[in-house]
Amino acid sequence: MAVPMNIGALLQSEIIEDTVDKDEGVCVLGIFGKSAMQPGSIKDSLINTLADKHVFSLFGSDDTDSSSGGTSIHAYYNQETRVLYLVLTSVFDNRQLIRACESLTAGLGHAEAHEFWKAAEKDHCLQLLYLFSLCHVLLLVHPTCSFDVTYDKMFRALDALRQKALPLLHAAIKDSPVSKEWKLNCRPCPPRLLFVFQMNGALRVASSGTGGNGPDGSGGDKPKKHSPRRRMQHALEDQIYRIFRKSRVLTNQSSNCLFTVPANQAFVYVVPGPDEDPIGSLLGHLRSNCVLRESEGGTPAPRQRRYQQMRHSNRQPSFNVESSLSSGGQLVDCTLKEFLWQHVELVLTKKGFDDSVGRNPQPSHFELPTYSKWVHVAHRLYQVMIENGEDDTAEISLKVQGQLKVLEGFLDADAKFSENRCQKALPLAHSAYQSNLPHNYTTTVHKNQLAQALRVYSQHAKGVAFQRYALQLHEDCYKFWSNGHQLCEERSLTDQHCVHKFHLLPKPGEKPEMDHNPPILYHNSRGRSTSSCNCGRKQSPREDPFDIQAANYDFYQMLEEKCCGKLERINFPVFQASTPDPAPASDEVPRPGEVPPSGEADRLKEKETSTHTPGDSTSLSLALSLGQSTDSLGTYGDGAEGQEKRPSLVDRQPSTVEYLPGMLHSGCPKGLLPKFSSWSLVKLGPAKAYNSLSGLEQPGFLPGSAFLLPWDVVIRSRSEEDVGSLEPLDGGPASWPAPNKASAGKRGSAGGVGRGRRRDDVARAFVGFEYEDSRGRRFLSSGPDKVVKVLGQGGPKEPATRCLNTDMPLYIPSPAQGRGIKPHYAQLARLFIVVPDAPLEIVLNPQVQPGPAPCPVFHPEQPEVVLPPDGLWVLRFPYAYVTDRGPCYPPKENQPLANFRVLRGILHANTTSSTPQ
Repeated sequence: MAVPMNIGALLQSEIIEDTVDKDEGVCVLGIFGKSAMQPGSIKDSLINTLADKHVFSLFGSDDTDSSSGGTSIHAYYNQETRVLYLVLTSVFDNRQLIRACESLTAGLGHAEAHEFWKAAEKDHCLQLLYLFSLCHVLLLVHPTCSFDVTYDKMFRALDALRQKALPLLHAAIKDSPVSKEWKLNCRPCPPRLLFVFQMNGALRVASSGTGGNGPDGSGGDKPKKHSPRRRMQHALEDQIYRIFRKSRVLTNQSSNCLFTVPANQAFVYVVPGPDEDPIGSLLGHLRSNCVLRESEGGTPAPRQRRYQQMRHSNRQPSFNVESSLSSGGQLVDCTLKEFLWQHVELVLTKKGFDDSVGRNPQPSHFELPTYSKWVHVAHRLYQVMIENGEDDTAEISLKVQGQLKVLEGFLDADAKFSENRCQKALPLAHSAYQSNLPHNYTTTVHKNQLAQALRVYSQHAKGVAFQRYALQLHEDCYKFWSNGHQLCEERSLTDQHCVHKFHLLPKPGEKPEMDHNPPILYHNSRGRSTSSCNCGRKQSPREDPFDIQAANYDFYQMLEEKCCGKLERINFPVFQASTPDPAPASDEVPRPGEVPPSGEADRLKEKETSTHTPGDSTSLSLALSLGQSTDSLGTYGDGAEGQEKRPSLVDRQPSTVEYLPGMLHSGCPKGLLPKFSSWSLVKLGPAKAYNSLSGLEQPGFLPGSAFLLPWDVVIRSRSEEDVGSLEPLDGGPASWPAPNKASAGKRGSAGGVGRGRRRDDVARAFVGFEYEDSRGRRFLSSGPDKVVKVLGQGGPKEPATRCLNTDMPLYIPSPAQGRGIKPHYAQLARLFIVVPDAPLEIVLNPQVQPGPAPCPVFHPEQPEVVLPPDGLWVLRFPYAYVTDRGPCYPPKENQPLANFRVLRGILHANTTSSTPQ
């Protein structure tokens, strides 16, 4: 074997041996340890020295290093000396450490980096146990001349791991062709551990000044028998032996130990530092390697000659050729090869190691295997401990990997300390989470309490286990919350939580069941309010609704049976199914009405600008009085003259297969209708049913606030058709001519109404915007910020023009506020319209925007409704507004009420004539 190779490749390859040497035993020598930050590896150079060959490159190569920076074992088999060298390289070597650092990703957390290094350390321990299970002699190499006490902890961890994994390793090699003792102990013998330290400048003694302490080098002290380096070796031996005996790594019986050290032989060697003359040192090496000595006696046999050459090479010093005694009388220090070969000879001569001490020492087993037998055992252990194969050894390999947890208590003191700290902090964090908690609570409360628990946990928990136990705290708090403490997350249409714990909704025809897990219940927020029916004549309490049908349809249908079921009404179109199983419309239908957040408001403003003159307060009244339908007030009505009218939803035949699952608004696809209408338009009676002196006679109105606002509309008479003069008449004094003065008949004259005009040319309608709060208190509004208040009889004096010219708010503060701090809002509930018995058409076009942009505009299923004359009509607005993205909740305290509005143009009048206009 000319070059070293990986242990896996060695076990797969076939080495051709001589027939004579095939049955001879092989000594396995393992080398491990640490290296300093220097270009070459001390372990590689030691093998070069021991083998007297240039086996490993001086500065290392990519072939002998693991490219990923992990742990690896390289092997070199010297057939001449019958020694197999196994070299363990890991992250404790400088080149592997650099590669491991390069493999770390940027931004890796502290805990992840700790896990990476501890995983590398565990891998190193497992492969080191592999060496302890196969080697006769182990060489620990250290870059300094002081013992690293961390090895004591590592050896105790390896001993514990070996005891745990011993049954598994025994099962792996039970069929191997080795002795019973080897199978039982899973090793050829208790390996002997030797130590090699490097002289790193701590000991400098001049060669000429070792004899005395005086200035001339010849002091009065008696010269020492041993050199300072040998005395250091003896001191290190005593220190190492004492440490291992104290920690019970070494005991009296060598068979029970992870390794042994010789009792009567040196087991520590200190490699001397470099000479002052490096060139002379190299020449000495060359001279010592080139010296040839003639063998004594006759010509030996080939086998004897090779053995004598081996013995001669063992006796040759590898550094300097020195005499047995120096000039000062000191013993000459042996070379590294001489130090090591005295232990190797015990193995090759099958004498074994007798390292047990005490009164009754027990002999330990020893076996010198042939190369083929050793390869068989090494391959089986390699599959179990390192390769993690997929054959019959896969199960054993997984069990061996599971035993690596034993190493954590020995090698990871930081993690053990961190776990103890985090485990003590967890109960404190749990107490912080559960403090001041209701029995059932929402996700928001859970997150707030969890944040408080994490703050308490971070004050006490430290170290690498912080993140792992923080995740456990998350899981524990979530389990506590979801185990009977989770509140239903559903919110009502008025933005109130359901008070039940997590539950399921009953299916159609299923009854609520409290004992079910989870319980089957309807949503309930325990919120109750008082609302009136469609016509407003009857009030009834209602539950806080959670779905749009209960809010805008079911409650009013229940009251219709008791109050307004027989009233005349205008029904809005709804979905008419043509199949037994209609389906809701898919969300993938394109929605042309959806616009960017600012697009809807801009479009509305442009349309209002094109249809109304800014700053002219009388233009709206004039348009209403003249009945010019081309100047409609509706936001989605007709534009300027010549502009084509937009098609509406009713311009197309609605679908009879798919229905709209929610309410109709500007963002809905065309051609779809809901199953029920959220609006209602009923007729209370004829126009005379309303008495302007007494107002509306319905329950719930605040005193003096039940009066409708007058709306005077000028209609065309027969005498004016030919003249064509049209003047507004809004009830003001400027609209009437002065006494005893006639006005001109043509438009543009300075006079008022013509001489022949009759009083019945003016039709008076009444309009009222009714607001209702959650306590059932109702009132009418005469403007965005004004409540109708009439003292005595006579009705209100201000006309309805202000209400019709501006956007009316959907919510206004209730005049009767409660004692609480939160403001109490009243919502627009109904619109009362008294249509007089006159040649007049009043067109109803309600459009509601219940929120800031991009909230869509809601309207009934029939956008424009012509109210027949002579009637008291009531338009009931929806109780709640819901889009496909969720409900539009009532305004919060910090939201401006101007964003919740009813668009102006809800009413406009068209006059009729006996002849077509």
